[in-house]
Amino acid sequence: MDGLRNEIRNAFKEGDALTRLVLLNIGVFLGYLILKIFGLLFQYPIHDYVIEWLALPSNLSVLITRPWTVFTYMFLHQGFLHLLFNMLWLYFAGKLFMEYLGGRKLLSTYILGGLVGGVLYVIAYNVFPLFTENGSVLVSTNRGASAGVMAVVFAVAAYHPRYPVKLFFTLKVEMWVIAALALLTDLINIGDGNNIGGHIAHLGGALFGYLSIKQLRRGHDLTEGFSKIMDTVANWFKPKPKLQKVHTNTRSDRNYHERKASEQQKMNSILDKINQSGYDSLSKEEKAFLFKIGDH
Repeated sequence: MDGLRNEIRNAFKEGDALTRLVLLNIGVFLGYLILKIFGLLFQYPIHDYVIEWLALPSNLSVLITRPWTVFTYMFLHQGFLHLLFNMLWLYFAGKLFMEYLGGRKLLSTYILGGLVGGVLYVIAYNVFPLFTENGSVLVSTNRGASAGVMAVVFAVAAYHPRYPVKLFFTLKVEMWVIAALALLTDLINIGDGNNIGGHIAHLGGALFGYLSIKQLRRGHDLTEGFSKIMDTVANWFKPKPKLQKVHTNTRSDRNYHERKASEQQKMNSILDKINQSGYDSLSKEEKAFLFKIGDH
């Protein structure tokens, strides 16, 4: 168990941005699942508090007390299939994204796409009459990586629309077709009344991914400012290099070399005396000098 834990820790620490995003989503889901199991066993719904504090609320009066949820919701999944399909999409599109644009921009695109999707979700619930009842906004929460994933998918499609992709391992289509099918799926679900708010969030992520590449081609990087903020935050957690104490020689070079020359001359004289008369012929002072030099 410790070996597996260390492997996961090393994979997160040394892995690329895509690996970290996938592991973070999986880690949050596993944490939620464990709490849900304990809640079931002890008949105490502790997992409901996870949803309450991490999912994005549609009600503005609730959102203002939990502003962090515009970030946390995009890493939270309640169902395994929801997590699985999102991570498959993210891995597929993320690999292509990193090949052309790098991991730093991948992380920013995912998070900013999720933010835009989350904001659009909240706006929809507070603007459209569909989401109101008796003049009050319906109580709802949004969760999942879909908006961020859609941002990555549409960014890749906008950057390399003709990239060949094998659909179902047999049918070869271009990347823009994959993005178009994803968009069509969201529009159909909205038309059928299935999770309308969630699919509107997907459209927000897709819109950001598409516009970010269009602006990048014009020389404007919509993700650069956020990337710099992320770099600053990451530097806070990097270990600081240890300062080494530097010892300086306060003696002047001239005096130092003169002393060394004097010691060398005295040493030569003592060695000549040893060669002529032996070690026993040395005085106590000369013997002490030899030991002193030998200790240096």
